[in-house]
Amino acid sequence: MQIKLDAESTPMRFVTYNLRYDSQPDNITVKQSLALLPNPLEGPGYFRKSGEQPWSIRRLRVAEQLLGEGIILAGFQEALDRQVHDLAELFGPEWDWVGVGRDDGARAGEYSPIFYKKSEVVLLSYDSFWTSNTPFVPSRFPDAGSHRVCTTVHLQRRNGGQKFTVLNTHMDDRSDAQRRHAASMILARARYESETTSAPVFVLGDFNSPPTGRDAAAYEIATGVRPPGTLPLDFAARYPASPDWSAFALHDLRAHTPRRAVSANHATFTGFTAPNNTRDWSRIDFVFGGANGGWESTSYRVGSALTDDGVLASDHRPVFADVRI
Repeated sequence: MQIKLDAESTPMRFVTYNLRYDSQPDNITVKQSLALLPNPLEGPGYFRKSGEQPWSIRRLRVAEQLLGEGIILAGFQEALDRQVHDLAELFGPEWDWVGVGRDDGARAGEYSPIFYKKSEVVLLSYDSFWTSNTPFVPSRFPDAGSHRVCTTVHLQRRNGGQKFTVLNTHMDDRSDAQRRHAASMILARARYESETTSAPVFVLGDFNSPPTGRDAAAYEIATGVRPPGTLPLDFAARYPASPDWSAFALHDLRAHTPRRAVSANHATFTGFTAPNNTRDWSRIDFVFGGANGGWESTSYRVGSALTDDGVLASDHRPVFADVRI
């Protein structure tokens, strides 16, 4: 069923952002980092820093940029427990979030959390599943490098507005088989939501799978270019959908936005490298919309993670999409 767009709705700004996990942990609190901010009228010392910086520095850049962009929803990847709670503190009481640590379903390991602005949307329900052979307990796909989890939220715009579903995930960096499996599961769940809620569906995340090349299989499954794989039986039983896989796909919003409103920045993974070293840059972070419709993408932009002092907030760039539902 093709859902009609509400012509009077206002756009919402989503972002997906792989934060780079807290690989250089320290005991510096958010309040201490804020107290160490320099005089705003002093020059930054252009590009005096290089390479990866501690999260205690990077977190302020993430919050500053995202809040300044006017987002209402953020899907993060690689966020450890400290990082989730730091961002919750920096975002403030106007925001809330859901998600679990992927290693134990509580606080261990990286999260794929979804943050949302409470003045704009209401949380109706949420859940998490693992993109493995045992999706309803913390688990790892056989040859994957890590546990991998997907967070799903059902939201509604304030004042009785349109309902919609968002999924956020991070696929494995080592295993193509896991990425194919994850893409098949996420596509099936998105299709189930489209059929049972009759509302728009969006998928955010780091797929570790570019649109083309030898690692493109997960992207191609999500976008309907190749058929999905076999689903775990309990997952298929909980989220049954029509068996015709070709009847539903995910649309890459970069290709479904007016061209004048698509940013020139293309790569979403840049590493902690200088702008003149682009050999390993790639596009692996996406915002997708379900083929059931009910949405319109009015702007799509890959932001910058780099500031004048040389600090890179992450080894990925944030991806922003303005969607009207």
